[in-house]
Amino acid sequence: MFYVLHGENEFGQAEELATFRSEMASGDPAMAELNTTVLEGGKLTFGELRHTCDTIPFLTDRRMVIVHGLLGMLSSSRKGREGEATQEETPTWKRQYLKELAEYLPHLPPTTRLVFVERKKLDASHPVLKVAGREPCGHVKLYDLPKQGELPGLIQRQVKAKGGTLSSEATSMLAALVGTDLRLLDQELEKLLLYAGERQITTQDVRALVSRARQESIFDLVDCVGRRQTDRALRLLHRMLEDEAVPLYILAMLARQIRILIQVKELGAQGLTRQEMARRLKLHPFVVEKGEAQARNFTMAQLEAAHRRLLQTDWAIKTGEVEDLVALDMLVVALTRI
Repeated sequence: MFYVLHGENEFGQAEELATFRSEMASGDPAMAELNTTVLEGGKLTFGELRHTCDTIPFLTDRRMVIVHGLLGMLSSSRKGREGEATQEETPTWKRQYLKELAEYLPHLPPTTRLVFVERKKLDASHPVLKVAGREPCGHVKLYDLPKQGELPGLIQRQVKAKGGTLSSEATSMLAALVGTDLRLLDQELEKLLLYAGERQITTQDVRALVSRARQESIFDLVDCVGRRQTDRALRLLHRMLEDEAVPLYILAMLARQIRILIQVKELGAQGLTRQEMARRLKLHPFVVEKGEAQARNFTMAQLEAAHRRLLQTDWAIKTGEVEDLVALDMLVVALTRI
């Protein structure tokens, strides 16, 4: 039996693998570990793969072979005029490898569970997917990352499964701050549930605990810069530093936010709606909404000048020209005076 787990949702794939390993370990965990082999596809020959799969399990009735990145590597080729990979453009050794693999898979030993793990989505025309589609021993599961609009529902389901509750406002904030990093999302939910105990998780909890919640402070800092509130902007900056935010992290987040404002202003001038901008920029609508409001405080020339100043500050810090804390103070003052 063989499985193909493909797509960009690495967390979902890891959970599926954990389930497979748990099933293997239901008898004797030590024997399960002994009969599990993990291979990297980059340098794996077909002969090595076949030898591993054909090996008889040791003191148990089955073995598991996990192969990372093989199928994507074999399917990589230049694209033809119609966007399709042609046989002539695929190296001969890859075509031969795929041919031998496709012929072998239906004849896997019944004692072997072979799992292909691919971090990218495979094309439906991939020979191994075609074999899986016609052979009862083949199983394919696509792990796509959720779209931003699907995150609130996913978060609510995860919290419910873990025995907790989360307010709708906290759900939206968490979706905006963490995004589609599902592993990080799971970690943050575990922290929030432990912190909240029996009560509902609130926006205050998210601000206090979520590792990316400092992005909210960046929003506030850019708000103060846009309103030319120098004193308040400096107080926010030093509050973030007191909360142990790394200076270069603050600089990077400021640069990211200014780039978002430039993009939002450009797309807004083209007549795109907020939802269209969110899709084009691959951002949560919450971030685009904040960006639209902030961009109104700047002309495009001012935003471009701010971006240049950020690059100059980054260079000055990294070359040791100016001490990082002093450089950030000077930067914030300069941005409020653009």
